[in-house]
Amino acid sequence: MNAKLAHRGPDSEGVFLDGGVGIAARRLSIIDLETGDQPLANEDGRVRVAQNGEIYNYRELRTELTAKGHRFTSHSDTEVIAHLYEEYGFDFAARLRGMFALAIWDANERRLILARDRFGIKPLYYRLDGGELRFASELRALPRGEVDPEALEAYLAFNFVPAPYSIFQGTSKLPPGHLLVWEKGTARLERFARPLPASANELRKEPAEALAEELRARMRDSVRAHLVSDVPVGVFLSGGVDSSLLTALAAEESTGPLRTFTIGFEERSFDETAGARKVAERYGTDHHELILRPEPELLLRALAEVFDEPFADSSALPTYLVSELASRDVKVCLSGEGGDELFGGYYTYAADLLAARLGPIARLARPFAELLPSSNARISFDYKAKRFTRAAHLPPLERHHGWKEIFAPELRSELRDRHSAFDPVDLLRARFAETEHAEMLSRLQDVDLGTALVDDLLVKTDRSSMAHSLEARVPFLDTVVTGLALALPRRLKVSGLNKKILLRRAAEPLLPREVVHGKKRGFSIPAAAWLRGELEPFAREVLAPGALRRQGFFAPEVVTRLLDRHVARREDLSRQLWGLIAFTLWYEGHVEKEPGPLRSARLAAVVA
Repeated sequence: MNAKLAHRGPDSEGVFLDGGVGIAARRLSIIDLETGDQPLANEDGRVRVAQNGEIYNYRELRTELTAKGHRFTSHSDTEVIAHLYEEYGFDFAARLRGMFALAIWDANERRLILARDRFGIKPLYYRLDGGELRFASELRALPRGEVDPEALEAYLAFNFVPAPYSIFQGTSKLPPGHLLVWEKGTARLERFARPLPASANELRKEPAEALAEELRARMRDSVRAHLVSDVPVGVFLSGGVDSSLLTALAAEESTGPLRTFTIGFEERSFDETAGARKVAERYGTDHHELILRPEPELLLRALAEVFDEPFADSSALPTYLVSELASRDVKVCLSGEGGDELFGGYYTYAADLLAARLGPIARLARPFAELLPSSNARISFDYKAKRFTRAAHLPPLERHHGWKEIFAPELRSELRDRHSAFDPVDLLRARFAETEHAEMLSRLQDVDLGTALVDDLLVKTDRSSMAHSLEARVPFLDTVVTGLALALPRRLKVSGLNKKILLRRAAEPLLPREVVHGKKRGFSIPAAAWLRGELEPFAREVLAPGALRRQGFFAPEVVTRLLDRHVARREDLSRQLWGLIAFTLWYEGHVEKEPGPLRSARLAAVVA
């Protein structure tokens, strides 16, 4: 198990055994390089801890615990967890400020505790089987089972597998903000944290300028905490407001030139390097750029090896590449995940507000929208028009899902040649039901925070970076920042087509105007164009009827029809096709074959 996760911690390995209990840890040395090897223990060895992640308030906690009589043998943030559990029991997790997936063994109580941070930044899988509990950071270290039909149904709806499911029957993801407690051969789940949007009477009512100043101060606090490291730290810089703000604040704290990393494309409409370069020049960063040549076949196969579940967010490709670029110079990078979900950065949020007024008109316009030919633009007008007119008349949650839905229920049934009674949207409904007290936009943002952010964006960033033994940190998901973001009224997030209103105001003194008020940036790729051009032969090879019949999951004639429709520009089906390709390649590498340790990346052929 430990060998299969060597890429997540190439610097050292440790194993602790106690009768029928074993804990193994791979270490990427970030803090306390000399004495921080895991698993670590408290004074008498009763409590053992292994952790993936970073605790940003460990110094404050160490001071507090030392005053209570605890004695430390290292300067590691992980050792603090052992003493914190010794002092506070199950309440230890709520006191942690950071990102973590961890295991605690209490020898006196013969108790094992697993914990995952409140936003699910770090992954944790577990499997209960025949009286045994097994757990790991990635599925590749656990026994495989049969493909879970409900997980596959959810994957087709979302293009990722949402918690608590994993793609394999019998293996689950520990949900964010939860403990799993194993005692006497049984396991129970306990929630220790649930960040909630504010109710109407709890919303912050101060003037926008005062709140913008407070947000700058909170972001500065978070970035300062996320820079704590005994090794160099860089920033993924896409040229958008989120990563640019992180760059500005990190540069203020850096004693030397901050290292920044960005990715570009030969396709000019997708190239983000110009905006990133302006920010890098303003703050004098040591800036690194990588231009991607259109050789996606090699990268798709590499991604299928990296992601131990089928995963179809095409932006994983540039994230993987920029992580490889950064890993040549640093061991830690800051990344902007969470900014859109917290502050209202997606066009879907603007669509949610517009649909409440334009739903009936949109329904009448649908026949005309369906006739629009498909273009190769990043998010083309025809794509947005079709999505809007198809879903605008639905109830709020179903409408919000409709903007992003990959395969609709009837198409899933046709593709799978069977009907499923399981509705993946029920997972969203369960989350939505927990926030009846909040504004509607905040409720929809909360659904994204608990689903797409956790199981899409954070998975993308974790796997892509750790494949190159690089730790990615996400300052927007610090409780210092989220505490304010979750209390903002709608008017400071989205108004008309204006998005991230307060965040942009907070960034104005620090960034060029064209960056603050420019279009949304991100490491996206020209997938629609590639699948109509150089990637089409590869897509037809991977999705050939013979291969699909061998695997037995998708009806070949339906897949061929979708591919033909996309190539003929009748509709942008790149997200659907990318998902089918990703699943097929994943199945070849993780089910038809035994996955081993992740191989070193070889990217010279695909980068300029």
